[in-house]
Amino acid sequence: MQDALHEYSEEEEELSKIYDRTLMRRLLTYLQPYRWEVVLIMSVTSLATAARLAMPYLTKLAIDNHIRPKQIDGLENIISFLVGLTVLGFFFGYIEIFRLEMLGKKITYDLRNEIFSHLQKLEVAFFDRTPVGRLMTRVMGDVTRLNDLYSEGIIATFANLLTIFGIIGVMLYINWQLAVAIFLVFPIIFGMTIVYQIYSRRAFRDQRKFLAQINAFLQESISGMTTIQLFTREMRNFKHFQERNRSYFNASLRSIFYFAVFFPMIEITAALATAVVIWYGCGQIIQNILTFGDLIAFLQYAQLLFWPIRELSEKYTIFQNAMASSERVFDLLDTKPKIEVQQAQNLPGEKKDHEGTIEFDHVWFAYNEGDSVLRDISFEIKAGEKVAIVGATGAGKTSIINLLCRFYDIDQGRILLNGKDIRSIPMPELRQQIGLIQQDIFLFSGKIEDNIHLKHPQISTQQAIASAKEVHLDHFVSKMDDTYQTEIKEAGSGLSVGQKQLVSFARALAHNPSILILDEATSSVDTETERLIQDALSRLMKERTTIAIAHRLSTIQNADKILVMHRGKLREIGTHNELINQRGLYYRLYQLQYKDQDVG
Repeated sequence: MQDALHEYSEEEEELSKIYDRTLMRRLLTYLQPYRWEVVLIMSVTSLATAARLAMPYLTKLAIDNHIRPKQIDGLENIISFLVGLTVLGFFFGYIEIFRLEMLGKKITYDLRNEIFSHLQKLEVAFFDRTPVGRLMTRVMGDVTRLNDLYSEGIIATFANLLTIFGIIGVMLYINWQLAVAIFLVFPIIFGMTIVYQIYSRRAFRDQRKFLAQINAFLQESISGMTTIQLFTREMRNFKHFQERNRSYFNASLRSIFYFAVFFPMIEITAALATAVVIWYGCGQIIQNILTFGDLIAFLQYAQLLFWPIRELSEKYTIFQNAMASSERVFDLLDTKPKIEVQQAQNLPGEKKDHEGTIEFDHVWFAYNEGDSVLRDISFEIKAGEKVAIVGATGAGKTSIINLLCRFYDIDQGRILLNGKDIRSIPMPELRQQIGLIQQDIFLFSGKIEDNIHLKHPQISTQQAIASAKEVHLDHFVSKMDDTYQTEIKEAGSGLSVGQKQLVSFARALAHNPSILILDEATSSVDTETERLIQDALSRLMKERTTIAIAHRLSTIQNADKILVMHRGKLREIGTHNELINQRGLYYRLYQLQYKDQDVG
């Protein structure tokens, strides 16, 4: 647990860049499908900016040309223009904000779809080494931060810069001396912004780091809640959580403090600029260099000028978070699946055979480099044969199943299915031929019927129900109020172990694979359910190549062939009677594990 949290921390330390040109170019590519919408938003933004900039100038004209000389004629036109610009400003602002938010939501919708689609292509080994909490953060938290970049960052920054340069241009046009006087406060703002960025960057980095630790700890604690309560670790776990929560709380307080100090300082600087305008402007009015309308316009432009400057300061946080989040998201998207489908080819020694033929040819495999869990495994299973794999824990039984399903790729050798190397078979085609029933049966939240056909377009409701009846699942489901429309909860909670097994049998039968792989459950069930399970298994295995990691003596004795695994090697092959007569490894295993089982 501590290692996992440390890994989170290291990642957050590394990924804290403010701006990265390569990342930004890649982020901008997601705007490409919506380029005309971007053009519309930028056009509306430009019009809204022009409307805002015109209003102080119209005020200047009203004061200098009509109010000061007491000339009423034409004043109503200027007032009408002001009202019209206000209405247009509201209309343009509404379009700008609404379209920006929509643009951000569309892009994050595309991103989440892309990430989820990519995750489903990655090999099982990736999920073995990657915490679930981290992946959830990528799909939800990091993508949400990128939504802020698109809806409040990129185009809003363009609008702010357009406003700033527009105001500067108008100020220089009206009176360049007074404009320069206002620009004298810019170095002060620039210096404060740099200091704010340095300290806020540390605070935001710590926030992300401690939030990642909370997510990791919370995910593990919820998953292991049964163990926590069983060993009365609630108080100790709460203290550990409280420590991480306190660290996150303190980092949040620091970021709030810097924010609370920085923006009032900007306001003070803006007030200082206003004082400079009034002091210097009044002197120029006295000297008849500046009109009263010019001074009022300058004061209004000064207020307008500091608004986008404050906005740009806030955009710093958005860009910083977006750079860190995009680096993590793109790192995930750039993770290439290690299991690639090779071009179909007839590799040396391959042969065509009946559907369901399996051959392991001198297979070597290691989860971790240099630590082989399978060593030079060779065997052949003919179509329709029933094969049991037995051996002590860690002997390599499950690894054989994982390799046949191609959850992992072998290091050496070949695995042939119907005479073809499985590396040359498209993954959907390979998986469609295999039905895998695991000990830890996973059921999705939803209807029982949906858990049987998994919404496969070629499996009808009638076929799903027929499969359920064939494996005796109907014996239980028919007693439920909503039968096959009964909603089951996450991971099938509410169903017994035996009922879950029968659902998995019905699922396998409905998909009609040519090869059935069975990792027999070790959990005990009542006698009646056990009888139903045994009969269901017999029906399920009929006319199918079957490989069973066997725990029941009945399964082993009825097998056409038994593979005896020991420390990653295939030590013995034969029928039950043949291996018993050899009095080798299987005989000793039988004496220890299976002899006392009732066979009915």
